[in-house]
Amino acid sequence: MIKAVLFDLDGTLADTAPDLGYAINHMRAARGLPPLPASATRPVASLGARGLLNAGFGIGPDDSAYSAMREEFLAIYERNICRETRLFPGTPELLEALEGRGLRWGIVTNKAERLARLLLGLLQMAARAACIIGGDSTPNIKPHPDPLLAASRIIGVDATVCLYVGDDRRDIEAGHAAGMKVAAAKWGYLNSGNPALWGPDWLLDHPLDLLPHL
Repeated sequence: MIKAVLFDLDGTLADTAPDLGYAINHMRAARGLPPLPASATRPVASLGARGLLNAGFGIGPDDSAYSAMREEFLAIYERNICRETRLFPGTPELLEALEGRGLRWGIVTNKAERLARLLLGLLQMAARAACIIGGDSTPNIKPHPDPLLAASRIIGVDATVCLYVGDDRRDIEAGHAAGMKVAAAKWGYLNSGNPALWGPDWLLDHPLDLLPHL
């Protein structure tokens, strides 16, 4: 029996792609470059700064300019973190249903914890979450199980009776490694391709599709 549900943030609980895309296009505009369409930025939104900087400028962590540009990107994003970001349709109803059943829910994301807390606060979700684990909350990030196991400890629910929901292969791998049930959110960004190939316990077309599995 599932006693708690943990969610990835970007591409699972909230549609953050518009504001991530805004931040990279702000940087491009400052350099005299045209904006990228959403079709170029949305698919990499789950990858955060690394994905957006690669889409916007073709650079990665090994490039000498990457560190400074990453800080610039994150500063712009932080100032604009909730311009257009919204919870995915059906997510508010799902969270209400979980709370109505007495099930705890929390967030486990590779986003920096301070940014995750800032965003969830602006979405009026922070106080309702039983935990908020970010990419810098534990020594390792997903697909390592550390963040999920930390969430399990904080909420006081054994990992074996937790369910993790995410839209990336890393989420499914992390959930399995932590001994949790895992569900793939097909409404998300799906940067890693076909979620049916990742080995989730369940494929969800809509957030409310989770309820029959609880």
